[in-house]
Amino acid sequence: MITRKLTKEQEVIVEVAEYIGRNYIAPHAIEWDEEERFDPMPIRAMAKADLFGLLIPKEYGGLGFGSTETCLAMETISKYCPGVATTFAAGCLGALPLLVGGTKAQKEKYLPLIAKGEALCAFALTEPQAGSDAAAIKTTARKDGDYYVLNGVKAWITNGGIADIYVIIALTDPKKGPRGASAFIVHKNDPGLVPGKKEKKMGLRASATTEILLMDCRIPKDRLIGREGMGFILAVKSLDIARPGVAAQAIGLAQGAMEVSLLHTKRRIQFGQPVYNFQAVSHTFAEMASRIEAARSLLYDVCRMIDAGAKNISGPSAMVKYFATEMAMWVSERAVQMMGGLGYSRDSLAQKYMRDAKCLQIYEGTNEIQKNILARELAKIYQNEEETR
Repeated sequence: MITRKLTKEQEVIVEVAEYIGRNYIAPHAIEWDEEERFDPMPIRAMAKADLFGLLIPKEYGGLGFGSTETCLAMETISKYCPGVATTFAAGCLGALPLLVGGTKAQKEKYLPLIAKGEALCAFALTEPQAGSDAAAIKTTARKDGDYYVLNGVKAWITNGGIADIYVIIALTDPKKGPRGASAFIVHKNDPGLVPGKKEKKMGLRASATTEILLMDCRIPKDRLIGREGMGFILAVKSLDIARPGVAAQAIGLAQGAMEVSLLHTKRRIQFGQPVYNFQAVSHTFAEMASRIEAARSLLYDVCRMIDAGAKNISGPSAMVKYFATEMAMWVSERAVQMMGGLGYSRDSLAQKYMRDAKCLQIYEGTNEIQKNILARELAKIYQNEEETR
């Protein structure tokens, strides 16, 4: 509803993402969801349109944009299918540790491939016993001459089995706990990397999610990102930058859910008039639109902070991820209700949006964890203010 002033480049990004959404995603969204199938077609279209290069600096073959432009693309794609957008989002997340802490040689080798969409990334931190408690990981990386040997199991890895490059967080010194974690680049064809079981998910079914098994996976030592012990620092910094992308997914999802259900209520005649004309219904859409716009305003404020080089973005990143995904869950549930029985049908996009929204409250840090982060950052701010009074 609210028109934002975008640059010419940003307008083009939105137009391109809209074209891909309408032509490559919308006709197949229900089909891919029903079949729980990843289809590479829209990812290839995004690669051809250089969307994977939005975050990559020009010196490494990218377009040199930032979080704002990436989130504009993410939001737009998510309106058509949050599952497809998840593949895109996970690819961006997997590239971030390289951007944040990679050596010049690593950046020169991998970033041009990522920017062109020739190498899809995955980020592998979570393990069966280490979800919200990421410090509980058990995967190890043992130094052996000029190599590291990785062993362990990663769980719930988006782009598992389809990624070309995996960023694996593993313990190089288990005695140090989180301070003994390091980040590694592992190729899909490295001996010892094996995709495990495919997860049967409630939503986001157009994205691939699997276990990743590391069984004496031997990689050259120059695949260590940064230095030993930097793994969790790189993971936290990468997630802080990536979480606004989840908010963008939530906003695009909510926009799509609102539009689908609003059009239905304008067409559906009950008691001699469109359902939309009943005040209880139209007021629900007024609240939907208000919540979406509030989340959108917060998102692009946070994006501007990141693009301006703000040092501490943990609090704002947690806030927008939490706020936008809670909003998306509410909007999508209301969208199903506004459509009545049709909204509950598996032929309807509304129920798909609602199932997809649930996962956004969970992945890349549950919303409970986001509130923990935000509360911690608030305590720091007001502790500092107390000390200066």
